[in-house]
Amino acid sequence: MNHYETVFILNPVLSDTQIKETVKKYEDFLVSKGAKMVSKEDWGLKKLAYPIQNKKSGFYHLFEYQVDGEVINPLEVEFRRDERFMRYLTVSLDKHAISWAERRRAKLKQKA
Repeated sequence: MNHYETVFILNPVLSDTQIKETVKKYEDFLVSKGAKMVSKEDWGLKKLAYPIQNKKSGFYHLFEYQVDGEVINPLEVEFRRDERFMRYLTVSLDKHAISWAERRRAKLKQKA
């Protein structure tokens, strides 16, 4: 099982309920494919560096998970089909990125 991190931006016109449903749908999709969720983060509404689909902001979310590599392509196909997604990026984490992510999560827990 590989370690992955996916950041995605949702359309800013969505309601809180629609955002929660969308995030839950894709979390359930990953879990149904055998993924182990390591971390989920809601970064909230952020201003974009440049307009995307004539929008200047979007709701950012991060998933960190472990799953077999074959699951990534179907996940990204689902992202492309869903018009609520403005952008997404999935990266495979190496041992250095995993340790950095653990330190970042520990810092966030200390602040909370």
